[in-house]
Amino acid sequence: MLTVIGEGLVDVVQRASGIEAHVGGSPLNVAVGLARLDHPVQFIGRYGRDAYGDSVAAHLRASSVMVPMGPDDLPTSVATALIDDDGAATYTFDLTWELPGIADRLAFMLQGTTLLHTGSIATMLAPGATDVLAAVEYAHPHATISFDPNCRPSIITDVDYARRHTEKFVTLADVVKASDEDLAWLYPDMDVLDAARRWLSLGGSEGPAVVVVTRGAEGPWGVCHAGEAKVPAPRVEVADTVGAGDSFMAALLSGLVDRGLDGAQNRKDLRELPAEGLGELLAHAARAAAVTVSRPGANPPTRAELDAVQ
Repeated sequence: MLTVIGEGLVDVVQRASGIEAHVGGSPLNVAVGLARLDHPVQFIGRYGRDAYGDSVAAHLRASSVMVPMGPDDLPTSVATALIDDDGAATYTFDLTWELPGIADRLAFMLQGTTLLHTGSIATMLAPGATDVLAAVEYAHPHATISFDPNCRPSIITDVDYARRHTEKFVTLADVVKASDEDLAWLYPDMDVLDAARRWLSLGGSEGPAVVVVTRGAEGPWGVCHAGEAKVPAPRVEVADTVGAGDSFMAALLSGLVDRGLDGAQNRKDLRELPAEGLGELLAHAARAAAVTVSRPGANPPTRAELDAVQ
């Protein structure tokens, strides 16, 4: 069982041609991406008893994502995305992030979890961020941990606060993915690849095995303890970039699971991943992101769709 914990929301996408609403949220997108790649996955997050919440629940069900927490009485979170002429998205948010009562249910909900993924707003925004960190700490002894900071400076404006919280999760994670924009904001005086190399050293022998940087059209780059790898970004006609990083993350994790590298018992093998293997994983994940940017909204590929673009 794979578990994703974090925010789910509705993206209200504004473009020159009109306004559309799509279910989103970085962790939710990763959960859907993993399910579409044929992995059993549950999503631990919140949504309200309203029309937007109904669409969140329907979207998760449609992709066979299990949802152990039902709706609550707070409004469903909304992100408004303004799409420019190049397809790039700029976001504003109306958010509620809390997970009441989750501490007493962690043992039950995380039973059998071999990989736990989190990131984005869920790891930064109080009060829910404290519960997410507790879940990661609980899962770490038996599960692979993955993390994507997916920084949102319009929400968490204090970069020092964001850097401290990010490094807490990096230290606990086995697999970390960040965009070059994330790293440039968190470490403005450091080259983004040097910042990623520094993350690989956090936590010593219990720290990350793999750190990956997505760089848009330049293609992804990654570092593991055996070396570094980079691959070109596939050439596609871009509809928009909504959810591209999340599709990349889901496919990266899917590739690790397909290789039998999930679970704490496989942590040593993951840390010994060769650079060539990292390159193969990057290429696989880049193809998934390319499918997503070729169509509107956060719409990750199925396994059959991804296999078709090998």
